[in-house]
Amino acid sequence: MSATSVDLRGTAGVYRRLLVAGFRRQWRYKLAMFAGLFTNCVFGFVRAAVMVAAIDATGGFGGYDAGSIGAYVWISQGLLGALQFMAAELELAERIRTGDIAVDFLRPVDVQLGNLASDLGRALCTLIPRGIPSLLVGALTFGLALPSTPESYLLGLFSVVLAAAISFLSLFVLTTVGFWVVETRGLRTLYQTCGPFLAGLFVPVHVFPDWLRAIAGCTPFPSMLQVPVDVLSGRVAGWDAAHLVGTQIFWLLVVLALGRVLLAAGRRRLEVQGG
Repeated sequence: MSATSVDLRGTAGVYRRLLVAGFRRQWRYKLAMFAGLFTNCVFGFVRAAVMVAAIDATGGFGGYDAGSIGAYVWISQGLLGALQFMAAELELAERIRTGDIAVDFLRPVDVQLGNLASDLGRALCTLIPRGIPSLLVGALTFGLALPSTPESYLLGLFSVVLAAAISFLSLFVLTTVGFWVVETRGLRTLYQTCGPFLAGLFVPVHVFPDWLRAIAGCTPFPSMLQVPVDVLSGRVAGWDAAHLVGTQIFWLLVVLALGRVLLAAGRRRLEVQGG
């Protein structure tokens, strides 16, 4: 066995342990996650009632009927805990403010990828007490239109993982601005306001006017929510679903690269100012 393969296995093992650690840390907050489930269900009932009433009043819009709009509502509610839309800020932001990020740079784990692995563990954990039960509640109360083929669910799960990664990496980009800006609260507020809307949380992106849908398509936000909802609900299937997942992979690479560029520039700035 070559030294390179041993190093790769060792590196993969480190990130696997970080993922497990993120899962275990989130699992400590079981009461908070069950409270989040209750909130998900309350808002799910409100959103579903409004959407179904709109469908009944208009005879359908955006290609949705009562079953498919119910799937959109309850899947999106179930994914909220895994995404970072409402996160006040990453723990990394405080380390950047205090300069403790310098210690992270000295560790043998990549700052960006290490935090990503930990957050994916957190996101996976939230799906157990929040995501899956929310979907079950919706299925029992609204009769959701869901796909019947296992391929749709497998591709949908992959899409959810990509969505969680894009969500974290986008917030990571926002966090690294802290190397140059003392206070990022305004940027976070803008992110929390525009992000969920452009992602399709309040209404599906498919019902946006053409000009607004074009703007949303130029951002990674639909890949965080609308795309996994479309794939998991079976609204799109086959090559169309694969194309949407390909779009997610594109945005994943974009925000990953942007985060690495900003992190490297921030590290140089830190070294110049702090020695």
